[in-house]
Amino acid sequence: MRATNDEEGEAQMTIKGKACIAGIYEHPTRKADDKSLAQLHAEVAKGALADAGLTKDDVDGYFCAGDAPGLGPLSMADYMGLKLRHMDTTETGGSSYVIHVAHAAEAIALGKCDVALITLAGRPRAEGMATGTVPRAPVAASPDAPFEYPFGPTVANQYGMAAMRHMHQYGTTSAQLAWIKVAASQHAQHNPHALLREVVTVEEVINSPMIADPLHRLDCCVITDGGGAIVVVKPEIARGLKRPLVKVLGAGEAPKHQMGGKIDLTYSGAVWSGPAAFAEAGVTHADIKYVSIYDSFTITVLITLEDLGFCAKGQGGKLVADGNLISGVGRLPFNTDGGGLCNNHPANRGGLTKVVEAVRQLRGEAHPKVQVKSCDVALAHGTGGSLGTRHGSATLIMGRE
Repeated sequence: MRATNDEEGEAQMTIKGKACIAGIYEHPTRKADDKSLAQLHAEVAKGALADAGLTKDDVDGYFCAGDAPGLGPLSMADYMGLKLRHMDTTETGGSSYVIHVAHAAEAIALGKCDVALITLAGRPRAEGMATGTVPRAPVAASPDAPFEYPFGPTVANQYGMAAMRHMHQYGTTSAQLAWIKVAASQHAQHNPHALLREVVTVEEVINSPMIADPLHRLDCCVITDGGGAIVVVKPEIARGLKRPLVKVLGAGEAPKHQMGGKIDLTYSGAVWSGPAAFAEAGVTHADIKYVSIYDSFTITVLITLEDLGFCAKGQGGKLVADGNLISGVGRLPFNTDGGGLCNNHPANRGGLTKVVEAVRQLRGEAHPKVQVKSCDVALAHGTGGSLGTRHGSATLIMGRE
């Protein structure tokens, strides 16, 4: 039976232009020995709401992932005194908070809430977590982990496998990967809160200790405490605030799994989430002035840029080399806050900070040394899980009115 016009309209509903990012905040701490997890969530919430010109009493939607303490939104809503009519606890690791912005826009478009607060916080550095280099115990609800655990997989060596395969198949080199760290360090030197502010060279990256062949120490992200928050509102509210108008234009999300062992380590879920976001936003790659790419490791950036369509598969090495990612120098400025490689990677879910820096660029509020000229369309992308095997990808495209 043919769908009615109402049903067709519902199927074609888009979030393009139906929500705006009104407030952002990134916690300045990188080591929170004196703060609880709940306190960090509350502090970033206060910062983002103040940035937007709103208060906690304006919030009627709340979004968080597995880093939130207790019962997630229930515990945090109680702690912060929020009166809510919509909650979301989507958990996809590092891509969670990119997805949350899209889900907040969807909720606003559907009338489920008007002001959505999204918070991230973590204390892995204060708690001495050896993130990425120690095997993770199997999760009872995860059917694949008990099979893998006896072999001692770590995040670093799983990403190392993806890097090694890419090198074997496409001739990618360690020097090309090193350029990604070099670009991040060039930007981080201008960020007073970045954990690593020293500019490094390709040679220094390659000569740093090997962690998981072919990934060196400087190919890996930092481990930090802290967090961040984002406030998403309906356009009518955004226009009444004294902040530059940043609209959500398009979004895509997709999982990549193990496919019964038929694994190709050279691509990520961005091959699906990217086209969906571009289609909804109605923009092309040439329209994108700035990209915030989840950078748990250098290989994550290279493969993601390929899969998003900024170059052909296998050509990522050439794209990222020779300063092409450095603002003011290259043709595709990325992670101008220093990213996870140099600045901040709180709670192993750094996707939120990618959105925050993209909004800074669109507002013209990035550091003057790294601000992209005429930045009117930006992309943020998150990767959560194990690159090449099971993970979630999320792509978000935003625009300045």
